[in-house]
Amino acid sequence: MDASNILVANVAVCAACFSLLWLASLWLKDVSFIDIWWALGIVLMAWMTYFLADRGPHAELLVVLCTVWGLRLGLYLLWRWLSQGPDHRYVVLIGRAGARRGWSFAKASLMLVFAFQAPLQLVVALPVILGQVSPNVALGFLAWIGVALAVFGIVVEATADFQLARFRASPENADQVLDFGLWRYSRHPNYFGEACVWWGLFLIAVDSGWLGLAALPGPLLLTYLLVFWSGAPSIEGRMLRRRPGYGDYVHRTSLFIPLPPRRH
Repeated sequence: MDASNILVANVAVCAACFSLLWLASLWLKDVSFIDIWWALGIVLMAWMTYFLADRGPHAELLVVLCTVWGLRLGLYLLWRWLSQGPDHRYVVLIGRAGARRGWSFAKASLMLVFAFQAPLQLVVALPVILGQVSPNVALGFLAWIGVALAVFGIVVEATADFQLARFRASPENADQVLDFGLWRYSRHPNYFGEACVWWGLFLIAVDSGWLGLAALPGPLLLTYLLVFWSGAPSIEGRMLRRRPGYGDYVHRTSLFIPLPPRRH
């Protein structure tokens, strides 16, 4: 199957899944689980592309790395949702739409969450889609750099999530700031790790052929979302309001890329 038909198939599956999940949110009165699907949905598209396209070495690398990343992140977010309940960010988003615009939960969740995130997921997934439909060529140096970067990112993201979960599990840390481990060098090391994963997957896609270059919007969009939109900005303001020591932490710690702490 050619690239255009594979893209159409992914669009159709993505739209169908998000529609079903929206219906599920109406029953649950919660949209927080959409973050779980952000990871697992990309894994689904990676595997669907794998079975529709010619299977070459780049496709195998992409689908394996994407699966490891997606299952690890998806299961972690599932555990967090089940143990901690609705995500505060979504509660506020839906609540504001109801208070300021008079939107029902159904309309707010559809317009602000599901219809909004579906195209974003498709764009982010471009490296694991287009990287599999390029000509079947041997792995080059760029692909192995991509593998190293993606593996590094998975390890960093998993380590940061583990350190955060362990920190939050202790009641005595309720008003404290996590400023050790990877969090000593970056205020969002988990997001940095995720960005590394997708830039690594993009390098593998580029190594597969010229069509991989068209996947560039994927890592660019993901990095923008993490740094400037739904990632760090959605957390920073809340942490400054709730954690007395977070202002000092901001002054001495890099936002995204891990760096040695700054001296006052």
